[in-house]
Amino acid sequence: MSVDNIAAISTALSASGVAVIRISGETPLSIAEKIFTPVGKTGVADFEPYKMYVGEIHADGFNDFGMCVYFKAPKSFTGEDVVEFHCHGGLAITKGILKKILSLGARLATNGEFTKRAFMNGKLSLSSAEGLIDMINSESESGVKAGYYLYREKLTEEINSLQDMITDVLAQIDADMDFPEEDLEETSTKAVKSTLETVIERVDALLKTYRTGRTLKNGVRVGIVGKPNTGKSSLLNALLDYDKAIVSDIAGTTRDIVEGSIDIDGVRFNFFDTAGIRDSEDKVEELGVVLSKKVLDESDLILFVLDGSDITADDEQIYSLVKDKNLLVAVNKTDKCSIKDERADIYISALKKDNLEKLKSLIYDKTIGQGVDLNGDFLCEERHYAALLKAKEKLAAALNGIGLVSLDILAIDIKDGWDALGEISGRTATEDIINNIFAKFCVGK
Repeated sequence: MSVDNIAAISTALSASGVAVIRISGETPLSIAEKIFTPVGKTGVADFEPYKMYVGEIHADGFNDFGMCVYFKAPKSFTGEDVVEFHCHGGLAITKGILKKILSLGARLATNGEFTKRAFMNGKLSLSSAEGLIDMINSESESGVKAGYYLYREKLTEEINSLQDMITDVLAQIDADMDFPEEDLEETSTKAVKSTLETVIERVDALLKTYRTGRTLKNGVRVGIVGKPNTGKSSLLNALLDYDKAIVSDIAGTTRDIVEGSIDIDGVRFNFFDTAGIRDSEDKVEELGVVLSKKVLDESDLILFVLDGSDITADDEQIYSLVKDKNLLVAVNKTDKCSIKDERADIYISALKKDNLEKLKSLIYDKTIGQGVDLNGDFLCEERHYAALLKAKEKLAAALNGIGLVSLDILAIDIKDGWDALGEISGRTATEDIINNIFAKFCVGK
């Protein structure tokens, strides 16, 4: 079957030292012959795979001096023949070379098409592809690790193992149906029950890692709340170590949600500085208060800030809104005056940056917790979580039906459980699921 050549710039389209332009398909080497003149006696058609060759890259109107490498199928990223040009990373250079390649018969790759071809050619699973895009898009060390768990096929290996166990169960049920005279149903029923219990237990173990995995991938949401002028914006600026929020002695300065992110021990924390919560006749400020209350519902942690020189009934009103949430109470402005409060977890000065490192540690402990191994394996994709829940539902239905209906009837739910697991690795994923996943990729990947 003929496979068309696709091409794209695989590095960021910006001025840089080096850019990579990739061609994948049936005949990328023939395009390379027309655009690359190597230094030395070896012609492009005789290039040794996986070896870099230096030479001139010809575009319309200019030449660049760079390198070319040939990856021979199936030992390439896509599983097809692949050629890469490594040129200087000027915008005009990379665009000009790509334009020349497209004029020679290649077409521009669509989003994620290189990785999609790798999946279609069996070079990686669907979950591995999701891990790859998670790694590329991650802004924290923990996010990279969560993506790498998927990319290195650890989840796929576990899913394949579970499916193999279910396949054995279905084969045993088929044998009972084909050879009823052997009277094996009692023995088979015990084996089916034992296997389903084991599979469900392992599915549960994966499901239990989802909350932590999702947090490690997306970051922790921390809402900074309190009455006006308690120093919330000053605290955000101090945590970020730069001025993100406007700071003023005038109460109600913050009208909208101001966001900022930092890394604490390899985990991304997203802070949301809210408008001071109070009754106001100012319509703009009132809208800010509404947004602040929304943050209360969406945050993983509420950082409730009190003014250490002025704790009032307004604080009590806000505390009544947050006391039942995951809460950390910080008394601010201890550089001016410190009013002791039995609810306080920590006393700080945002202005002088006193006790901020301890505050960061408390924020980490209140969300991620002690003893969490960031090098562990965590479920982090909502799609995988939903598929596992569906698989558990079907397998549990089969388990509960043992002794009530015949094994061949139970096999229907068991097969549905097998199919649900296959959605994760891609063995049973629909075309819509596959296309939606690869649409998240950039053009060059």
